[in-house]
Amino acid sequence: MARYLVTGGAGYVGSHVVLALLDRGDEVVVLDNLSTGHRAAVAPGAAFVKADLGSAKDVAEVFAGWRFDAVFHLAALSLVGESMRQPLHYVRANVNNSVGLAEAAVKAGVLRFVFSSTAAIFGVPRDIPIAEDAPAIPVNPYGESKLMVEKALGWAQAAHGLRSACLRYFNAAGADPGGRAGEDHDPETHLIPRTIMGALGRTTPVSVFGTDYDTPDGTAMRDYVHVADLAAAHLAVLPRLEEGSVAYNLGNGAGHSVFEVIAAIERVSGQKVPHHIGPRREGDPPVLVASSARIKAETQWRPVHDRLDDIVRTAWDWHVAHPEGYGDRVG
Repeated sequence: MARYLVTGGAGYVGSHVVLALLDRGDEVVVLDNLSTGHRAAVAPGAAFVKADLGSAKDVAEVFAGWRFDAVFHLAALSLVGESMRQPLHYVRANVNNSVGLAEAAVKAGVLRFVFSSTAAIFGVPRDIPIAEDAPAIPVNPYGESKLMVEKALGWAQAAHGLRSACLRYFNAAGADPGGRAGEDHDPETHLIPRTIMGALGRTTPVSVFGTDYDTPDGTAMRDYVHVADLAAAHLAVLPRLEEGSVAYNLGNGAGHSVFEVIAAIERVSGQKVPHHIGPRREGDPPVLVASSARIKAETQWRPVHDRLDDIVRTAWDWHVAHPEGYGDRVG
């Protein structure tokens, strides 16, 4: 039986990675400081360590306490707007903590490292869909911090033999089809959960930022990939690490506009979604769609939940069943 360390395993994507590992019979240790995650999101059966990646002592103790077959590193700060206001904070949290974790893994002889990266490393892309060899020109400190970690991991392979898989997420969405985990951020910035909460009357009307893009309905288009499919990709890349480091873009390969997302939620819920039209947000590209051809060619991974209505339905079901999210917010 294999054992894996999952940092950020109390977060949105991390909790689904933990479920995928447990479902196939692996042992899991979750390391999370619960700054944005939820203790209730950690599946029963996983060991939980509340610790901060910024503490070298805490990280060393985790590696001393267990022997791991690989590390899944998902803990990070991930709000683009916040990164613009606090760039040094993002670099310190995302880069320093990732490097420290990688160093600890190398010292412990754990030489497989799956890293949660982001499509934000590509900035405003020239070509759609976006392939792995597209120019990486981040336009915000969040994307820059993730790119810096990717580069550091490349050097770690050259110097220490640390084999990494950098997984560039596009737009994670949906919830565990069995209802065991879902999306609960505070504040919530992602379009699908905000729109669902709008349909449920739990938040102010959704803002549609710009209707004058060069897209079929004028609103920005994004590639939504189901969070359970993202989790499955983390497991699918492990065998590839026997051969060396890899980098993959993870998406469905199809874009959906803001108006299409609103329409899907209205179809699934039977409710109208209150929304209003606002100006474009600075730096928002018209279209972000992934080419996932490489990971499909090199692994067994395929998105299972690839229809927008199916993605939305799992998210809707989770939010209806969990009106207070995980129920651990203060105030």
